[in-house]
Amino acid sequence: TFQADLREYQIKGFQWLHRLSVWGVGGCLADDMGLGKTLQAMALLLHRAPDGVGLVVAPTSVCTNWEAEIKRFAPTLNPVILGGANRAERVSGLKGFDVLIVSYALLQIEEELLGTVVWNTIVLDEAQAIKNRMTKRSRAAMALQGHFRLMTTGTPIENHLGELWNLFRFLNPGLLGSLERFNERFAIPIERYRDREASQRLKTLIRPFILRRTKNQVLQELPPLTEIVLHVEMGSEESAFYESLRQRAMAALEGADDGGDGQNHLAILAELMTLRRACCNSRLVQSDLVLPSAKLETFKDVARTLLDNRHKALVFSQFVGHLTIIREFLVAEGISFQYLDGSTPVAKRKESIDAFQSGVGDFFLISLKAGGVGLNLTAADYVIHMDPWWNPAVEDQASNRAHRFGQMRPVTVYRLVTRGTIEEKIVELHAQKRDLADDLLEGGDMSGRLSAAELLGLIRMPLNGA
Repeated sequence: TFQADLREYQIKGFQWLHRLSVWGVGGCLADDMGLGKTLQAMALLLHRAPDGVGLVVAPTSVCTNWEAEIKRFAPTLNPVILGGANRAERVSGLKGFDVLIVSYALLQIEEELLGTVVWNTIVLDEAQAIKNRMTKRSRAAMALQGHFRLMTTGTPIENHLGELWNLFRFLNPGLLGSLERFNERFAIPIERYRDREASQRLKTLIRPFILRRTKNQVLQELPPLTEIVLHVEMGSEESAFYESLRQRAMAALEGADDGGDGQNHLAILAELMTLRRACCNSRLVQSDLVLPSAKLETFKDVARTLLDNRHKALVFSQFVGHLTIIREFLVAEGISFQYLDGSTPVAKRKESIDAFQSGVGDFFLISLKAGGVGLNLTAADYVIHMDPWWNPAVEDQASNRAHRFGQMRPVTVYRLVTRGTIEEKIVELHAQKRDLADDLLEGGDMSGRLSAAELLGLIRMPLNGA
């Protein structure tokens, strides 16, 4: 029995998944973040459990969450986390009502073992993890065999249409044709030429296999989300340091936009990374150079205000070094916090999350890629993004750790953006990236990938924006 009261839209989601499983085709549950995709997938796993073993593949950070949720809401299922020794023995001993939970990292390692089993139901959670067809992770996912394939992801398209093609290669192989044919029919016309007719044809083709509902459509009772950009002004020393790095990058990359995109892309991205670090703190570029950091000072002001008003906040950065600097400040001030990055062991992650949710810690410092998906952190009502990531979908996923089911208070999201720098250009790109996904899922205009010349254009902008 399923021990959760599903909302009406979740019941419809379960029914949709069940219909697809009867028809023998795969489906992508692409509901907005925080709408209970795990719950709907779990309901389907329970419904299909008498017919065989289920497999859930998820990011490392949420494997224990899957185990806990199954025990709570579907206790007749038996969750088994794959790990430790005797893995082959554990897999061969699985039976009906068992659900094997595997991280994407372990899927790569045990590709052969997991590929020999014909699973009754396969769930790829946060399926954007296999968006890149060239990765070992994608190859391992494609090797899985199953009667019904389900993906859950709030972001089925993050950067370009090639990602969508790869997701459908797992779900319903052959539906979108070969990659070459897909690029010819859809990707190039849509991304390069904004072809509305090609976009409509693709939308019609994939619509039966993707179900997406947004918070605005189904969750009137969810508290409001307010997003605020805090513009940070560098001081004279910090701005001089940033400008010297920008000038050095320009000199190093002279002529880099004249064809030969592959190598040039890597060289330009390396320089962009240095500039993005410099926007945060000089120590992230040159560890012995301690200049006043406008961003750190802004964070200190925000943190003290939040503490004075008894708020709790999630603090995200893509740079672990940036979190280390923030951590130093919190320790010096005697401010209680939790911490999570890619190196945090699974058991410690769960311990930190549970502690924060039960009231231990005013701030939770989280590296964007390690804790941006799958976590429930509704004890926080503020989210602070210390540095903008290239793709807004990744930031939105992170913000929705707080703005989701169970949140009773309005949520405020702060984005710290340094004026007149590469960060402002990244934020401008966010709108274009959102359009790419919205066009196929909801409606809007498309945007393509950035060429070497366009990337170089980001560096050419001086500090004053002239």
